[in-house]
Amino acid sequence: MFKVLIIAYYYPPLGLSGVQRTLKFTKYMSKFNWQPTVITTGNIAYYAHDFYLLKEAENAGVNIIRTEAFDVNTIIGKQYRTVNMPIEFIRKILSSISKAIFIPDNKKSWAKKAYKIAKELLKKEKYDIIYVTIPPSSSFVYASKLKKEFGIPLFVDYRDLWFGNHFAFYPTPYHRYKHKKLEYKSLRLADKVVAINRRIKEKLLLNYPFLTFNDVMIIPHGFDPADFELNEDKIEKSQKMRFTYAGIFYENITPEYFLKAFKQLSIERPDIAANIELEFIGHFRKENNKLITELGINEFVRDLGYLEHNETVKRLKATDVLWMMIGNIHNADTISTSKLYEYIGTGKPILGSVVEGTAKSTLLEYGASFITKPDDIQEIKNTIIFIHELYLKKNLPTPNKDFIQKHDRIKLTEELTKAFQFYLKA
Repeated sequence: MFKVLIIAYYYPPLGLSGVQRTLKFTKYMSKFNWQPTVITTGNIAYYAHDFYLLKEAENAGVNIIRTEAFDVNTIIGKQYRTVNMPIEFIRKILSSISKAIFIPDNKKSWAKKAYKIAKELLKKEKYDIIYVTIPPSSSFVYASKLKKEFGIPLFVDYRDLWFGNHFAFYPTPYHRYKHKKLEYKSLRLADKVVAINRRIKEKLLLNYPFLTFNDVMIIPHGFDPADFELNEDKIEKSQKMRFTYAGIFYENITPEYFLKAFKQLSIERPDIAANIELEFIGHFRKENNKLITELGINEFVRDLGYLEHNETVKRLKATDVLWMMIGNIHNADTISTSKLYEYIGTGKPILGSVVEGTAKSTLLEYGASFITKPDDIQEIKNTIIFIHELYLKKNLPTPNKDFIQKHDRIKLTEELTKAFQFYLKA
């Protein structure tokens, strides 16, 4: 069996969407004759922990090596302590301060520690591929050092852009210069770049002309069919039409316009509003609960809080319509959240309040979708009314099944491991 060394800051028992892609790749690699070893975080504080996902990795036989470092998450973390996400205003201030101080990011000390562990491991054992997933970008910087020192083929997986990332903050020209220089040097040492969508690939090729079209392959996010085969403890079907959102709200991703649209609906068409419930899974945040109270729509909203992944999937399967949003922000066209592909795995209709870009294109290909601008309250309200009419007629759209199957995590893992094979050394 071939061996791949994976460097991934975000991995179970950490929760939320950032862990899904790497977890599912490692879960299925052994089916294709690859044994993964993952160097990841130890007992750190985070906004969510999911021990169901950790069990999934352990049951798959993934070799997991954990390490902490001198960073805030490690210092305040005790036995995987789950911490509350601060209000958005405070979170953005703290994030900006961090980005001004740390280049490329505040995970540098962890990445350096992971590098040292990987270095010792590579001296003792033979690995065929090094694979690093970003963000955090600092992991890529140190993984490229490993490539330089050991000559092992290096794959880098872009779950988001690095330079020009939609959440990037460059307080000075020096910050812009330094980020781009670090990425340039790291990419020069990478053997293969994996991107989650075409827009990210295009921007990488534009920013770094030395990359060729074939240097960057696209493997999109996906869904794990095993997650959707779980039938135990089925969720009782609502007597009303249920909209469900799973995930967190931060930066440009906000429920504000959707909730205000529903408020208008409750005034203009109380008969329709009375037949709808809004369900939120994840960190809903105090400011969003406050908005619901101010709008006076508490009776229509269910905030379930953070649920482990298996429980979330059950709720997604039991709903009528799934909702997502991506607001206007720099390079928002590159965003294709893993949440969207979990939604696709359900085969349920999706209301996407999104900007032009990858997410919108994906929804159009999926077929069973309704698309609005992210901040157009009137358009969102009218679309909810239209969806409700279809619901009453039992005529909600059905998705493109071939498109769904293209995003099976097992098939996507096979694509990745086939790419590994081309870089095996004799």
